[in-house]
Amino acid sequence: MITTQSEENFNAASKLLPGGVNSPVRAFKSVGGNPRFIASAKGAKLTDVDGNAYIDYVGSWGPMILGHAQPDVIAGIIETAAHGVSFGAPCPLEIKLAKLVVDMVPSIDVVRFVNSGTEATMSALRLARGFTGRDKIIKFEGGYHGHADGLLVKAGSGAATFGIPDSAGVPQDYAKLTLTCPLNDMAAVRRLFAENSHEIACVIVEPIPGNTGVIDLYHTGFLAALRSICDQEGTLLIFDEVMSGFRVASGGAQALFGITPDITCLGKIIGGGLPVGAYGGREEIMRKISPDGPVYQAGTLSGNPLAMRAGIETLTRLRDPAVYAQLEIRSARLFDGLLAGCKTAGIAACGNRFGSMFTVFFTTADHVRNFDDACGCDLAFFARYFNAMLEEGIYLAPSQFEAGFVSTAHSDADIEYTLEAAARALVAAR
Repeated sequence: MITTQSEENFNAASKLLPGGVNSPVRAFKSVGGNPRFIASAKGAKLTDVDGNAYIDYVGSWGPMILGHAQPDVIAGIIETAAHGVSFGAPCPLEIKLAKLVVDMVPSIDVVRFVNSGTEATMSALRLARGFTGRDKIIKFEGGYHGHADGLLVKAGSGAATFGIPDSAGVPQDYAKLTLTCPLNDMAAVRRLFAENSHEIACVIVEPIPGNTGVIDLYHTGFLAALRSICDQEGTLLIFDEVMSGFRVASGGAQALFGITPDITCLGKIIGGGLPVGAYGGREEIMRKISPDGPVYQAGTLSGNPLAMRAGIETLTRLRDPAVYAQLEIRSARLFDGLLAGCKTAGIAACGNRFGSMFTVFFTTADHVRNFDDACGCDLAFFARYFNAMLEEGIYLAPSQFEAGFVSTAHSDADIEYTLEAAARALVAAR
């Protein structure tokens, strides 16, 4: 592939932006080489500034469930933009999107819109603390819930420990309010509750982790056990469904699994690809938010008409069960085919998939149950495979620790070509 224009763009961007990017994973540091600069997207395809086309399984990191530039979504944005892009005041579109969210997500009685997943999670933590009167939280190793200070924390060498900052600029004393332990380890969770009795405001977890690669927390019984211990301890359970919300089912992972959290964080899909986030939950909890209650949170662009309209157009279409039936068939074909291709090529691999979220892990292990398992994957092989797929015109996330996403715009021919390309890429990466 010719990548001259992407290289020139990256060189120019590196002089103006940290690392040449506005979000770190885009810099391709873990896979080598430089990022491709995208000029346009339509359906399941991306086209870079050099004219190279790719079948896209990143989907802007999840929100493009209907494909890029879906005609009705674009038409709605254009129509709305003609009347103004931001008011800093209430607009009727907020009500319409809020009703869709409340009707579709089992845990949400009342919802507050914000501008990103990070805003949603940081606000949900403040709400949980304000509601319970407690300060400490539990998160899990490898769980990324945005870049708020209290969430940029990783575990120490023990199974469960006080957090240490995972980023410069995060105060040690603040990080100590974040307790961490491995996914799928209820013994560690119980120890944290025993050691911090009546001090834990909430447990935050992705019901389908997407930032460690997709990991199964449902069939292991982990999510049900978290729900049970939170009930026993008077602690709120927060589901971070920024990725899984509306991605795996019309009501998110909580609807798919039948496990209801106290607070849900949403993003990505509810804005149809525009910057948006939301958090919602039981009415008694949500009424603690200002101006109804003492927990302050605000945002000038929250509920802006463009994001609301794009979300309305997207969620309206996701109320059709046929959308998820189609996604299930194509996602299963892709995922099963990728694993079968690894077996045929003699490449050690396993994986997890829920709906249209999937990850293939290059590892000799039979299962990946937590972040340590994911870190044990063959990251060097993944980097070679990623670059071989890129050369084949397949755009994957540039990290072993990310989910892949299928959209309704992916055709049978796209899936077939992807599987053929993967077979060649596995040989090239060996």
